[in-house]
Amino acid sequence: LLLDKSDAVEFPIKFIPRHAGCYHCQILLKSSCDVRVYEIECVVNADHAEAELEFLTPAYQAVIQDIPISNMSSQDWKLEAILEGQGFYGPPLINVGLGETALYRLMFKPIAEC
Repeated sequence: LLLDKSDAVEFPIKFIPRHAGCYHCQILLKSSCDVRVYEIECVVNADHAEAELEFLTPAYQAVIQDIPISNMSSQDWKLEAILEGQGFYGPPLINVGLGETALYRLMFKPIAEC
C-alpha cells in the first residue's frame, strides 16, 4: 500500500527539554479500527561550549588543572579524551555518573621553553 502526500497527516510535537540527555516517549494513537504505538527517542545535546586555559610554568616543571565535567543528563557518560599538542597529558577515558561532576586532570609538562 503506497500513500501519496494527500494521505499523510501532520502530527506536530513541541518538545522543550530542561537539560541535555536522552528522552523517551510513547505516543498512542487510537481509532475505531486501529491502534498504533509510536516510540520516540529525542537526544538533546548541550550548546557547544569553548574554554581557554593558559598555563604558565618553568620548562620541565608540570602544572596540573582539574577540569570539572558535570553530567546533567539521564544516563552515565563514558568519555574519551583526545589531547593534541606537545606536553599535554591526561587520562584517555573518564566516567561521569548520572547527576555527578567528575574532575578531568589535565597536566602540562613542557620539555622546552614555549
